Amino acid sequence: MARVKSGKTNRARHKKVLKRAKGYYSAGSRAYIHAVEKNDRGMAFAYRDRKVNKRNFRTLWNQRINAAARLNGTTYSRLIGGLIKAGIQVDRKILADLAINDAAAFTALCKHALA
Repeated sequence: MARVKSGKTNRARHKKVLKRAKGYYSAGSRAYIHAVEKNDRGMAFAYRDRKVNKRNFRTLWNQRINAAARLNGTTYSRLIGGLIKAGIQVDRKILADLAINDAAAFTALCKHALA
């Protein structure tokens, strides 16, 4: 039986890894062994930070809603509680957008929540 060599397969795999490693410092972008490590770490960080990004945005929205709520004479928790009791379903992303771009609509929501 003939010996199977994997030169073509290895070359393709190495090219793929090195292409993904472009921009890394020093041997991280040139040496296959180091590029594999950098890619693995980079992918792990990317996965983690996609989750962290969602957390950060929710925090930002809450801060914006709280600031706008205080301008309308209430607090974040009272506003959210009031909206839930009033049966108004608006997510925090939209509330934060209203607080910044449409103050009149946000004020109307505050009045409904506090009534």
